[in-house]
Amino acid sequence: MTAKEILKITVNLIMIYLIGGTILAVVYAKTSPIMYRNAVLEKEKALKLLMPEADSIGKVGEWQIHDKDAEYYVASKGDAVIGYIIQSFGKGYSSYINTLIAVDTDFKVRKINILGHAETPGLGDEIEAETFRNQFFGKDSEHLKVLKRETTEEIQAISGATISSRAVAEDAVKSGVDFLVKTIKKKGEE
Repeated sequence: MTAKEILKITVNLIMIYLIGGTILAVVYAKTSPIMYRNAVLEKEKALKLLMPEADSIGKVGEWQIHDKDAEYYVASKGDAVIGYIIQSFGKGYSSYINTLIAVDTDFKVRKINILGHAETPGLGDEIEAETFRNQFFGKDSEHLKVLKRETTEEIQAISGATISSRAVAEDAVKSGVDFLVKTIKKKGEE
C-alpha cells in the first residue's frame, strides 16, 4: 500500500466521521427539545394521576437523593392544601428506581408510581405491580419497612426481589416522606 492510498483512505474516513457527526448533532438538536417537552408532559400526567382531585399541583422545591436531582410539589383544591407529591430515588438491585409518592397532609402515603427503573424482568420489575404499590396506602414513615413474611402493618417483600422491594419502600418512599415531614413542618414553623 502506498502513502498516497493510505492518505486517500484516511481522508475518506475523516469525511465519513465528520458527516456522521454532523448528522447526529443535527438530529440531537431537533429531537432534544421534543424529548424534554414530552418528559415534562409525562411527569405532569403522572402527578395528576397521583392526586386526581387536586385543582392545581405546583412545584415547591428541589432536593437531592443518591446524587440525583428530584422535586417536590404541593397539591391544592381551591385554597386548601390536600397533600404533597415528592419524587424520590431508591437504589435497587440493577438500577436507581425513580418514584413519585403522594401523601396527604398528615404525611401518610396515598399512592406511589414508579416512573422508571432497570430492575430484573420477572422479579424486580414486580415493583410496578398494583398489588405491591397498593400496600403503601395509609402508611406513615414508621410503617415503611419491608418484611419477608405476610403483613398488613408494613410492606411485604416481593418474593425473589427483596432488594428491589426495599429500594422502593425503605429507600425511595421512606426517604421522600421523611424529607417532606422535615421540610414542610420546618416551613410551617417559620
